[in-house]
Amino acid sequence: MDDLLFQVEPMIPALRRYARGLVRDRETADDIVQDCLERVVMNWSRRRDDNARSWVFAILHNLAVNRIRQNARRADLFTLETMPGATAAVDAGQDRTLFGQDVLAAIDRLPPDFRSILLLVAVEDLSYAEAATILDVPVGTVMSRLSRAREQLRQILETSPAGTKAKGPFIRRVK
Repeated sequence: MDDLLFQVEPMIPALRRYARGLVRDRETADDIVQDCLERVVMNWSRRRDDNARSWVFAILHNLAVNRIRQNARRADLFTLETMPGATAAVDAGQDRTLFGQDVLAAIDRLPPDFRSILLLVAVEDLSYAEAATILDVPVGTVMSRLSRAREQLRQILETSPAGTKAKGPFIRRVK
């Protein structure tokens, strides 16, 4: 049991971040993390590999995907626009906040496969191999989806003023 606490407890903030990034609802994300931790505790002795992080994130990912599918059947999804203000841990300047909201909205517009890869690799700082294990896809698929996700995210952010969502000043990268 000490091994379980030693390995899993430091992962909880990352699990919450990843769940919130997938389902876009704080209460639902916390429920998914709670369900994940229950499964981890019940099945700790049955895990097959030494990489507990990948195993725990795979459980969380599967629970989140199941919840997203369940919510889609109910047609009760929450979009970023309907959520109350930004939930940043630190107050940012106005420009950073606006750009951060644009990035979150752009990530929300990505297909679920791309969003999952982007959150795991870019936000949770997992390796390609760990992300592949979590999502149960080959490493090459992770690299391909991540590349396409980054490109699609870049396109969404560059075309934001002409698109449907133009909430703030347009920020363009100048070389």
